Formats: sequence, structure tokens, C-alpha cells
Amino acid sequence: MQDFSGTSRPLATLVLGGARSGKSRLAERLCESQSGPCIYLATGAAHDEEMAARIAQHRARRGPRWHTVEAPLELAVALTAETAPDRAVLVDCLTLWLSNLLFAERDPAAEGRALCTALSAVEGPVVLVSNEVGLGIVPDNALARRFRDAAGHLHQEVAAICDQVLFTVAGLPLTLKSFADHSLIKD
Repeated sequence: MQDFSGTSRPLATLVLGGARSGKSRLAERLCESQSGPCIYLATGAAHDEEMAARIAQHRARRGPRWHTVEAPLELAVALTAETAPDRAVLVDCLTLWLSNLLFAERDPAAEGRALCTALSAVEGPVVLVSNEVGLGIVPDNALARRFRDAAGHLHQEVAAICDQVLFTVAGLPLTLKSFADHSLIKD
């Protein structure tokens, strides 16, 4: 696992995985590997009791080093405002943010480009978490297909910018792109 100490420039990491794959815990450990405070950009909103319980569970797991900033829609703005060389920022998660955008009838492609622009200019380490939803069957409705396709496009754009991309399965991180690997071909 790559940590942020000793890097010559900000390290952006994308952590992908399925539900309950261990991606959020891994992302938290990556942020905590640096010595400063940690900022948690939360994209989820508690629209029901079950989601409120999930949010509470995530908050309870994090310690006093963490400061939470709610960013259900304006993620690019929050990322720009919260990054700094002396602290790590965790974005959890891109797929919840994408859901929020779709329900707010905002253009996910335009918002994704704005996020990538912000990510390209960050001044400190950033870890982004997202659910890989494109490994299953083709969804049976148009909204779900639109979501799956938008998530796939967003992941490709963010992964192209990130220095490191990890995929978690059963709590184990697999390296898809390492900090030292600059030979990947972009379409």
C-alpha cells in the first residue's frame, strides 16, 4: 500500500470495489498514513433510517483527526476548498455523488469534468472511493443503465488523472495503476 509520506507532489488515489469490499477502510488508512489532519468529503445523505445508520457507522469508525464536510452535489468546489499540502482529503463516494447528480437532474458528464479539473489542481493528497457497478448484468431500466454508464465513464476519467488506482476484493487491495506506472494508454 502506497502512503503519502515522502512524495514529491500530491498523490491522488482512486479506490474502487464492490459493496462491503473494504474500500472505505482502505481509503481511511491511506489518509491516516500522513501526519496531518484528515478531511472527509461526504457525498451521502441520510434520506432514510438505514442510510443514517450507515453514515453513523462510518463516523464512529473515524477518530478525532477527521473533520467531515458534506458535499452531496458541489464536490468539485469542496475538493478545491479543502485540499492543502498538510492534510489528506477522502472523498466517499463518487457513486453516491453521481446518484445525487442524476436525481437533481444535473449533467453527470459536465460535473465529472469539473471534478477532474479540480482533482488535477489539488494541493495535497486525495483519496477517492467509488463502487464498481459495471461488473454485473445489464440493468433492466433506463435510469439504472444511465447510472452504470455514467459511473464507468467517471471512473475512467478519474483513473486517468490519479497517480494510483486500487481495486478492493474481500478486503484485499489489488493495484491497477501504481504511483510509478506512467505507461498506461489513454483512449
